[in-house]
Amino acid sequence: MSNYLAVATTTVALKRTLQDAIDVDVPGATVTANRPDANTNGSTGVNIFLYSVTPNPHLRNMDLPTRSAGGRILQRPQAAINLHYLLTFYGDDTQMEPQRLLGSVVRTLHSTPVLARSVIREAIADPSFPFLARSDLDQEVEIVKFSPSLISLEELSRLWSMFSQTPYALSAAYEASVILIESQDTPQPTKPVRQPGLYVVPFQQPVIERVFAVDDDEDENSPHEPVIIGRTLVVEGQRLRNADPNETMIRLAGVDIPLDPAHIRPSRISVLLDAPALDVAMLRAGVQGTQIVHPMEMGDPPIPHRWQESNVGAFVLHPTITLPATDIAGVDVDGDGLLAAEITVDFEPPVGKGQRVALLLDEFNAPGNRAPHTYAFPAPYRNTPAAPDSTSSITFDAEHVVPGTYLLRVRVSGAESLMVYDDDPESDTYNQFIEPRVTIT
Repeated sequence: MSNYLAVATTTVALKRTLQDAIDVDVPGATVTANRPDANTNGSTGVNIFLYSVTPNPHLRNMDLPTRSAGGRILQRPQAAINLHYLLTFYGDDTQMEPQRLLGSVVRTLHSTPVLARSVIREAIADPSFPFLARSDLDQEVEIVKFSPSLISLEELSRLWSMFSQTPYALSAAYEASVILIESQDTPQPTKPVRQPGLYVVPFQQPVIERVFAVDDDEDENSPHEPVIIGRTLVVEGQRLRNADPNETMIRLAGVDIPLDPAHIRPSRISVLLDAPALDVAMLRAGVQGTQIVHPMEMGDPPIPHRWQESNVGAFVLHPTITLPATDIAGVDVDGDGLLAAEITVDFEPPVGKGQRVALLLDEFNAPGNRAPHTYAFPAPYRNTPAAPDSTSSITFDAEHVVPGTYLLRVRVSGAESLMVYDDDPESDTYNQFIEPRVTIT
């Protein structure tokens, strides 16, 4: 690889190569490396102008990845670029000097389309360019090659239009490829591998097809229920059990949880959403994802490594609520008969401070001659640096509420708490929601 002097070294080496050729073909001509609009003073020669640099399409990503996920340098970054030169020919047109120079250059770069390492070393040692002494282009793995560029008359016209007040001169475009410029960053060394480990195991990725909850995991005919804390979460799919059941885990809330081998089957896995199977405090109400994980022990001594993981199965975890008080004393603030009250609700699982929470009230047993009163009250803003990450209790400020009894629900991140309905056929409220209720007076 080369350092930052590679571009300048290439230009100087090209200049020396062309100078050696035209010294024989057009005696007295010189090779320069200026802008084409520089004053030539009627001299005869070839001007080299680097007008563009582009990434090499074949090697531009050869050095990736250069850094690890943690930002540590794995290998020195290197840029692979191509150089685009405009060669301009000057001289006495009556003596065909520009055309003779063009022919000499085309012949030279066609017969010797590479920069020989000896030519590069001569360029580095040129006393006219002492700053090239630190160049290491001659050590580059890739040899610099020259080829004519296919440039249309329109592109050539746009290129010359950049040089104001400069008349067009006979020109040819060439491309130099490839220049590898390497960073000076030093990769952090890693320890050598003392003994390679090879593990050959069949790949059988687990697949989750559906996720639901039941009250009785022992009864396979138990009806599917909404997912709440205290119920059993059931995952059904294919190849869910690892060869060693003790190495089958379920991932909830980003945590891999060991499973009871008695509840692991190839097509069905279950886990109780409660202690001691898991820590309820790590869960949050709302849309959740779960995965079946098959870790694999590798190394000496063996330690678990991530191996096979299923797709993500989604489910909605509904919040469970309790009311410390169901009879709430309200205050008629404005004297219009509408009450303001504070309603405290306890949650399971806890509510994260960044979750959206709302209290929903629906009038219970409203008369049939009017629509029932309904209200929605957002929870107080809690997402502040000083607030705890989660809370199990929130007090809502209910305002302008008509006195009466209301069915109460909460909505946490789109998941609503469940209500109890009356399943007694003899009851006046048969097949209606009856709990939880709160009375505001």
